[in-house]
Amino acid sequence: MGIGTGIALVVIGAILAFAVNVDLGGVVNLSLIGYILMGAGVVVFLISLVLVLRRRTSTATTRTAVDPASGEQITRSTRDTNDPLV
Repeated sequence: MGIGTGIALVVIGAILAFAVNVDLGGVVNLSLIGYILMGAGVVVFLISLVLVLRRRTSTATTRTAVDPASGEQITRSTRDTNDPLV
């Protein structure tokens, strides 16, 4: 959700900075607001990207034991990912 918000802010800021040519009597500078929104969008995008990449960690666990009935060595491997989408 944060990545999409960052992209949306960049797009809205670019529209205000480059496509809108309205004179509001010097009260509001739409180009400056557009540049501010683009900067905020880049910051939101980068923070969201760092958080998404940080969340995708995985842990591998290997356990070895001896079966008391047969005397065989048993190895069990599990892999746990913290990413809910996987």
